[in-house]
Amino acid sequence: MRKVFWVLLALTACATEPQKPAVPPPSKTPAEAAPVCACPTIEEVPPIQIPDVERYAVPAIAKAGEPPKGPELQLLKTSSWEAVDGLDQDNLTAAWGALLQSCGSLKKNALWRNACEAVLASPSPSSAEALALLREHFSPWRATTANGTDTGLITGYYEPLLRGSRVKTDRYPFPLYSRPGDLVTVELASLYPELANRRLRGRLQEGKLTPYFSRGEIEIRQSPLAGKELLWVDDIVDLFFLQIQGSGMVKLDNGEQVHVGYADQNGQPYQSIGKVLIDRGELTPDKASMQGIKDWARRNLDKLRDLLNSNPSYVFFRELPNGLSGPLGALGVPLAAERSIAVDPRYIPLGAPVFLSTTYPNSEKPLRRLMLAQDTGGAIKGAVRADFFWGAGNDAGRLAGAMKQQGRMWVLLPKDYTP
Repeated sequence: MRKVFWVLLALTACATEPQKPAVPPPSKTPAEAAPVCACPTIEEVPPIQIPDVERYAVPAIAKAGEPPKGPELQLLKTSSWEAVDGLDQDNLTAAWGALLQSCGSLKKNALWRNACEAVLASPSPSSAEALALLREHFSPWRATTANGTDTGLITGYYEPLLRGSRVKTDRYPFPLYSRPGDLVTVELASLYPELANRRLRGRLQEGKLTPYFSRGEIEIRQSPLAGKELLWVDDIVDLFFLQIQGSGMVKLDNGEQVHVGYADQNGQPYQSIGKVLIDRGELTPDKASMQGIKDWARRNLDKLRDLLNSNPSYVFFRELPNGLSGPLGALGVPLAAERSIAVDPRYIPLGAPVFLSTTYPNSEKPLRRLMLAQDTGGAIKGAVRADFFWGAGNDAGRLAGAMKQQGRMWVLLPKDYTP
């Protein structure tokens, strides 16, 4: 137990200790500090998801199709096809491509093999044929909360589009960094099973693991990460929110669009800058939205660097292969716009089909669709909780930023899958 105590103490020091806003050292002149953006006009700024949580595509923390265990299992209740609200009204053909992607991974799991082989043998069914196949090979399980209800929070996310370059220029001065070589990650479960799903990040100094550089220590003129630049972009605020989303596209001047995805994180705690602005009295809660924060940034360029540094968390990126239809989720397959969701894999098997019954953002218009659980997220906790992937670009961003609905979920598990 003493060893566990010291590991937990180290974890607290490296990941949860409150951080003071990091700013360039006093010896730095204003010219030596990293430049602050000349933000584009309102019409040019793409919308941003409300930044109340850090949300990026973390590496899968559960194997594809892994069944829930222990108390998590009790939150999935047997149901009937008749109880699945609106399944027969959905265009299931539109979800089939995403289901084929899931089954490409799930077929390796013995629990899913028979059902997925049937799906893969029917690559382009009609909606009626798809429904018949689902009823033949799957059974619905209703997701519930710990207090016994079947309703939970449904939010949205999207893939932002930034403008950038492969080289630094006056127009593109802000770097996306790749994973630094001196970043050390320790998976604690390999040493202490009771600390499963916990990890330490830091860097070695004189043989000791110390906290990794914070945002304020990274974003200075003489950055300790110099040489690890992946791409350069034109707007530091867009870059900040790209780190929250965890993946996106960068459009180069030659027309090339580069997919970038989450590679790692510096291990520092996340702090919502929307909450910081509210706490400082700069914005009221109703104005601390994606557009409200950007508008504040344009009016307060002299305060912008301090605001961004109040969140010491920093995300590193990697360039994804060309030709992807969408960003890669935790399942390792491209996400499908309006057919992929992020879930908590402790309760819902990663890759599973999930029927979602909710409403459109800021509306009571029904949104009932067969979705695929192909991603995870730092804020996605619980059995009745999902993040709806709206796709890429401005329209998707508007929908994602406005989505905070209530919904119900049915997980479709193979007939021979007996939790």
